[in-house]
Amino acid sequence: MVGELNKIILEEHKALKALLSALDEQFEHLTKREVFALDKIAATIEGCAREVAKFEVQRRQLTNGQGMSELVSQLKNEELDNNYKNIKNLLEEIQLQKDTNELLIRQGLGFTTQMLNVLNPDKGPKTYNPYGKKR
Repeated sequence: MVGELNKIILEEHKALKALLSALDEQFEHLTKREVFALDKIAATIEGCAREVAKFEVQRRQLTNGQGMSELVSQLKNEELDNNYKNIKNLLEEIQLQKDTNELLIRQGLGFTTQMLNVLNPDKGPKTYNPYGKKR
């Protein structure tokens, strides 16, 4: 079981590396404002996420849904422990990159919305609500 679990973890690590690489590429496209390249990289990210999910399902079937941290501590296999730590570190990097990309996307959308409001203002009548704010 340890050998199979180790093999699945290594394959999952490769898939996570590919996902991180795709997120880095997305970051580059976001900073350079390459809109059409972003559409292409979104499909790549989705494919990488599907592959990671496939390995996650295999791992859960092998461990019968048991938590990995508990299982690694019970098995006391040094190689398995190192691989598990590597995956946890890689997941933290992926989360950070994903959050950064999301922030850049939201920032870009906010800027675009503001520019559209300047170019095409609301032509409706301006009235005040009970709190003194314009509608």
